[in-house]
Order: sequence, then C-alpha cells, then structure tokens
Amino acid sequence: MYDAVLSETITITGHGGDRIEAYSARPLTPGPFGSVVVIHHMPGYDAPTKEIVRRFAAEGYAAVCPNLYSREAPGAEPDDAAAAARAQGGVPDERLVGDVAGAAAHLRGLPSSNQRVGTIGYCSGGRQSFLAACSLDLQAAVDCYGAFVTGRPPEGFPLQVEPLDHLTGELSCPLLGLFGAEDQHPSPAENAALEEELKKHGKDYEFHTYEGAGHAFFAVDRPSYRPQAAVDAWGKVLDFFGRHLQG
Repeated sequence: MYDAVLSETITITGHGGDRIEAYSARPLTPGPFGSVVVIHHMPGYDAPTKEIVRRFAAEGYAAVCPNLYSREAPGAEPDDAAAAARAQGGVPDERLVGDVAGAAAHLRGLPSSNQRVGTIGYCSGGRQSFLAACSLDLQAAVDCYGAFVTGRPPEGFPLQVEPLDHLTGELSCPLLGLFGAEDQHPSPAENAALEEELKKHGKDYEFHTYEGAGHAFFAVDRPSYRPQAAVDAWGKVLDFFGRHLQG
C-alpha cells in the first residue's frame, strides 16, 4: 500500500474574509477520508503543533491548523506571536469561530473529503474546540484540558475570556474531554460542572481524567509531559475520530 503524506504551509480564508496562514497535512491517497481542524495551544502555532497535524495525516485524516495569531504577528516566531496575542487577552471568540469555519470549509473542499470534520484543541485551544462545536456544524470535537469553558480566568491571567457553559445546548456533535487530575485550569471541579451541563442537555460526550497528570500532559517538549497519559489519550482520540469521522 502506498504510504505518503503531503505537509505544507497554505493560505486559507478565515474570519471576515481574511487570508491567514495555516499548516496542512493529508494522505496522498484518493480517500475518501475524514478531516480534523487542529487548534493550537496558547503558546502558539509552533513545531510541536505542526507535528500533531502530520500525525493525523499519518493516521489517515486530512488536517489543518490555522495560525490564530496571523493578524497579531504575521511571520513572527511562535513565542513572539503568542506574546502579542496574550497582550490583547487572547483570540476573540467570534474571530476564532470564523477561522475554524474557514479551515473546515477548506477541508471539505478537498476532492478526497468525506465531508466529516472534527476539531481538536489543546490548552486555550481546548476551550476553542468546544466553542467551535457549539457554533458550527461539526461531526466530532475533542477538548484537551481547555480552561474556562466553565468559570472565568483569575485577575491578571493572560487569557481574558468568558465562560462557554451557556452554549452547551448548542453543541453540534459528540465531545471527548481529556483532562489531568492535577490541573488547575481547568480544575476537576470545573470539568464536573461542564459534565453536569452536558448531562442536562442530553449531549453525547465522554470524559477521561488522568491521575498524576496536570496541564499540557500531551506536550512532548515540556516538563508537563506524561507519556503514559499521553499515549492512552492519543488512543482515545483516534478511536473517537475513527467512530465519528471515518464513517
């Protein structure tokens, strides 16, 4: 069987018709296959995030990660772009939804697409994955330790956003949540509050919390990395997307 992927920097149409940078990877096979919008973490559109995009391509998905900081710092290094975004309190929710919508439209426009699109996000991107799933027509969404889906950031926190739990009734697709028991943002109590909202609205969801793991346990280049939790969580992500995107 031919085994190859194409990965490249592309330009997509985001919120308000803006042309923004994105990173794309897809199998070089006819398909049809499902697609994933990867929403990067608060540290930005960086090399580890691009590796996640390529991982999905290797697993048989078309994947795109929009650079959410394209407007704040076009062409800047990830750390500098993230600093510029933090200084403004993060990415506005309306703009995020428009950028993810643009990425989803790009993926559905590929000849190999089966028209099924999911999102996955890490850190602030986990919250944004939930937001996108409550705002757009998606087939699956994964929230990897997304803070402030419930509750507000503490004073002085670089991300200044409002909670999203009031949108739970609008969730358009099944949700997978992956959390660390030692995380503070989101805390286990905040995740439990979100779970109650999901139950109240009869939504299809599954949550998994890993003991001994805190925030960013997926991040292979950071001290927070927890291999056992990350390997297990990757398995759950691939099983979840396999059931909801590859049908």
